[in-house]
Amino acid sequence: MTIETMRAVFGWCSVINMGLLLWWFFAIVVLHDFVYRVHTKWFKLSVESFDKIHYAGIAFFKIVVFVFNIVPYFALRIVE
Repeated sequence: MTIETMRAVFGWCSVINMGLLLWWFFAIVVLHDFVYRVHTKWFKLSVESFDKIHYAGIAFFKIVVFVFNIVPYFALRIVE
């Protein structure tokens, strides 16, 4: 696998993962009540715990995307 291929893979993984992250953020901000109602059918959650869980999940996902997709992409850009 060449550096160009790896860079393309990391670039597209970053785009796809950031799209998922933006969708998640959009769903929680705009569709909060709907998403909360769906989740409370499965789990007994208060609004505060629901918000904490999703905030922590979004933060964790964002860190993982930066560490495993965006940083390697820029590292490969610098190397070339």
